[in-house]
Amino acid sequence: MNGVDGFEMPSRLNDMKNGICTAQLPNPHIADMEEDVLYHFGLGTKTHNLPIMFADVKFVCIGGSPMRMEKFAHFMLEELGHVLPAGQSLVNISAVTDRYAMYKVGPVLSVSHGIGMPSASVMLHELIKLLNHAGCTDVTFFRIGTCGGLGLEPGTVVVSESTVDGLLRPFLDTAVLGKRVSHPAVLDINLARELLTCMDPQDNFAVVLGKTMCTDDFYEGQARLDGAFCDYSKEEKLQFLRDLHQQGIRNIEMESLCFAAMCNRAGIKGAVVCVTLLDRLEGDQVFAARDTLKLWEMRPQKVVARYIQQKLGIRGQQENLVNGEK
Repeated sequence: MNGVDGFEMPSRLNDMKNGICTAQLPNPHIADMEEDVLYHFGLGTKTHNLPIMFADVKFVCIGGSPMRMEKFAHFMLEELGHVLPAGQSLVNISAVTDRYAMYKVGPVLSVSHGIGMPSASVMLHELIKLLNHAGCTDVTFFRIGTCGGLGLEPGTVVVSESTVDGLLRPFLDTAVLGKRVSHPAVLDINLARELLTCMDPQDNFAVVLGKTMCTDDFYEGQARLDGAFCDYSKEEKLQFLRDLHQQGIRNIEMESLCFAAMCNRAGIKGAVVCVTLLDRLEGDQVFAARDTLKLWEMRPQKVVARYIQQKLGIRGQQENLVNGEK
């Protein structure tokens, strides 16, 4: 059991010794299906040999933008020293659809999830099924992305120790058969702490551990003043954000709650690693230059890449400078 601000948090992370595939999916109906069509990926159990394609996957990295996840896949090619066969190049495995993008670099899968929890939920349902059909074991999930910080220098990387919703509850609520069902959103704290050790002495950015608030909305849900609608004052906004900061919340984004709850239900170790684009205690809009934002967006990727290198036993063998920033 994990405690989050007084809530008792049941976790399935220790129930499954080797990730997703030590037991069947927690959906008994899947086993009765002649074919499982992973519609939003453009894949299926009859149309594709999923074990041949994906059985060696050990690390799954997801992020909002298809372009960002394509760049991450190319970045991992360099970081892992992975050499593609002659005449081949990285391709979007899900190119037949226009919903999500998926790239594979050896044991690393890079997948986009869109913006917000509904989009991320659809993707995660099909991704978890995909890896189960492929027979994958010992898989670790990462969400890498951007966020708004609270009391942190823009460009700081936040590793989430826990996540709460807009009402500060550590649960994901879903309407199922006309009833509200709540699932605990639990992240692997040991994995989060391991990621904190993946800093380089020459890094010019900080990596911190903190709580994350996940919202259903970018504007009012995150106490912004610059949306099309706003029914609260600047003073009320600032008091709310200060209260969040006092409770240990260090960043705000829109997918971590869904990610944590679904990983926990599936018994998958998961971590959320995001870079802050601004300090929400100072404002609502992102004014950093585009080139600066691109450098900042690489920071969570570097932290996660170092972890993967370490687990594969190649940390230190690949020394790459990316966009002029180590």
